[in-house]
Amino acid sequence: MKLILTTEVSGLGAPGDVVEVKDGYGRNYLIPRSFAIRWTRGAESQIASIKKARDAREIRDLGTAKEVAGQLGALKVKLKTKAGDSGRLFGSVTTGDIADAVKAAGGPLLDRRRIEIGNPIKSTGSHKVSVKLHPEVSATLDVEVLAN
Repeated sequence: MKLILTTEVSGLGAPGDVVEVKDGYGRNYLIPRSFAIRWTRGAESQIASIKKARDAREIRDLGTAKEVAGQLGALKVKLKTKAGDSGRLFGSVTTGDIADAVKAAGGPLLDRRRIEIGNPIKSTGSHKVSVKLHPEVSATLDVEVLAN
């Protein structure tokens, strides 16, 4: 089955890429979750607009990615959220919360889809978060979660 990716799928490709996948994977997973659309000659015109939007969000080159990684390494991100007396959060910290906290701390604007949280953050304290800036550059960000 030939599909056009609309969002980044790890191990498969980036938005705007035309990929060939097995029928069941495309029909039962990618298309229902809006990760991809069916490839047609008419849909091929959408590839240009998808790639244009991706380029606007994406960090352009390797040098810029390394520079942003340096900025993130030196940044102190503090995130205040509701927590109980034992330090357990009411809910968890999301990638969107982290992206907003980085922006509030004076850091660069990050796409929440580039932020990878290993284990869900459900307690106060210091946590390490990975940010994939470029296919070759990944940065580690220290996030301090405080009780509000």
